[in-house]
Amino acid sequence: MEMKALIGLLLLAGCHGVSSVIYSLKYFITEASGVSNIPEFVGVAMLNELQMGCYDSNSQKMVLNHSWMDQCARDYPDVLKDITLRAQGYYQGMKADIERLKKRFKQTGDVHTYQFMSGCEWDDEDNATDGYGRYGYDGEDHLALDMKTWTWTVLPQQVKLDEGSAARGFLKNYYNKVCISWLKMFLTYGRSTLQRTERPEVSLLQRSPSSPVVCHATGFYPERVVVFWRRDGEELYEHVDHGEVLPNPDGTFQVSVDLNLTLVPQEDWRRYECVVQLKGIEDISILLDPALVRTNWGKTGPGRDGGVKSEITTPIIIVCVVLLLAAVAAGVVVYKKRKR
Repeated sequence: MEMKALIGLLLLAGCHGVSSVIYSLKYFITEASGVSNIPEFVGVAMLNELQMGCYDSNSQKMVLNHSWMDQCARDYPDVLKDITLRAQGYYQGMKADIERLKKRFKQTGDVHTYQFMSGCEWDDEDNATDGYGRYGYDGEDHLALDMKTWTWTVLPQQVKLDEGSAARGFLKNYYNKVCISWLKMFLTYGRSTLQRTERPEVSLLQRSPSSPVVCHATGFYPERVVVFWRRDGEELYEHVDHGEVLPNPDGTFQVSVDLNLTLVPQEDWRRYECVVQLKGIEDISILLDPALVRTNWGKTGPGRDGGVKSEITTPIIIVCVVLLLAAVAAGVVVYKKRKR
């Protein structure tokens, strides 16, 4: 659910530094038909990029992910009940929507997905708020909420749907008041977790002698990180490939930035360095020394001294903790890419 933030990172060429944090409360909901071995309905609640809880049609209850969320639920049981009831309502409503859309598009009983991405944002510096709502069907945009008129637009035809003043009033009240108040409430419990800073581990990796050298940073928090390559102190823009910031199972993040050195002689490698910038810590710089590059082709890697010191395999980063979250994440990523 991108809307302004699915993963919350903006990489602008030539512009570094970390902007002020805008807090967000987001919901990722997926209804699937014709898919076995996973729940028919899954909903995930996120505070910024931190998962707070998950609801699925098999368990039919909200599972909380942090001790501070357990405390929040004890202090405000009506809020947890309200969110659970909303999830159950979306389950039944989106299930009916899939059948309606299948008939509309004259589709059979094959696999189909219907997704809803919703959220609100709050800037604690100027108290500005914003929100977003969007539906997607089978990986394509379907409906988008206009936050000015509080009406839905059918995409890509750009047809306006006005469901009446009562519906507009409900949407306006939810996004401007209810969602923002919940966001601020959750933030009072989870602020210490969200505002922590965890220093990344930075490694230089290379799969084969002809592959790009990868600057891999992992284990950092928050997710707003800047990673780039420099040569002789000047930032490089050519032959550099920036990867997406991805979540780790422990709530931290990882990112990789590739540098193609096909035409660069190895004796010139030390002119290059990878730089990692994260709010709250000093810049991390790692020199491109061939002896420091970790490879996965054995003990005879391309070091100036004749090889790397030991055989090290490329790290395998486990992103998904449970199958149902993997299904939701996959659906969201596909939808984001199709949307872009």
